Amino acid sequence: MRNFRTTLLLLSVLLLFVGCRQDMHDQPRFKPLAMSDFYSDLRSARPPVEGTVARGQLHEDTYFYTGKMGNNPGDYMPFPVSDEVLARGRERFNIYCTPCHSRLGDGNGMIVQRGFRRPPSYHTERLRKAPLGYFFDVMTNGFGAMPEYASQIPPRDRWCIVAYIRALQFSQNATSADLPAGQKVPSEPPMFRGDPGSGATLPELQPSTVGGNSEEPK
Repeated sequence: MRNFRTTLLLLSVLLLFVGCRQDMHDQPRFKPLAMSDFYSDLRSARPPVEGTVARGQLHEDTYFYTGKMGNNPGDYMPFPVSDEVLARGRERFNIYCTPCHSRLGDGNGMIVQRGFRRPPSYHTERLRKAPLGYFFDVMTNGFGAMPEYASQIPPRDRWCIVAYIRALQFSQNATSADLPAGQKVPSEPPMFRGDPGSGATLPELQPSTVGGNSEEPK
């Protein structure tokens, strides 16, 4: 009986030691920022291997992600402009840009009318001649009172907005000479009295453009 109890005790101890193993989820490791005598700088946390790039962050196409060629902004789109690109640009523009720039891009957005600093109109001579990469760079890094939008708007959407800004500029300054051969303007553009509306205010049309009547209302 004594031998049986001794054998049972030894088996129990053996089973206990077999169960006390060290799996991968409980492996020896350094605690974050703990000191280590193994390395000469005494730091347990090691820097990434030189040239390491986070997944999805290998920005090989420098122009696509910066809008610049060297130190200067480029003046071309990094992908073809289609109806879908312009529609996406208009959607994103109306969400992120109109509060300051207005839907016309004249800088008379709603928060500007509430006292915020007014941005320049896209329809000034300087910005009509600005290269496309300039607008992308300003959206990416901010400029003056405008904050950066890189964390809110992905690079492709920023380029879509750039394409829409250029289309918006063209829509406000195009002439019949700019139209393709054989294409006609459906109607004469309306003439405004004073500044055109911004989306927050209604435009005041000249009487000559209302109902085709060129006489002043009586």
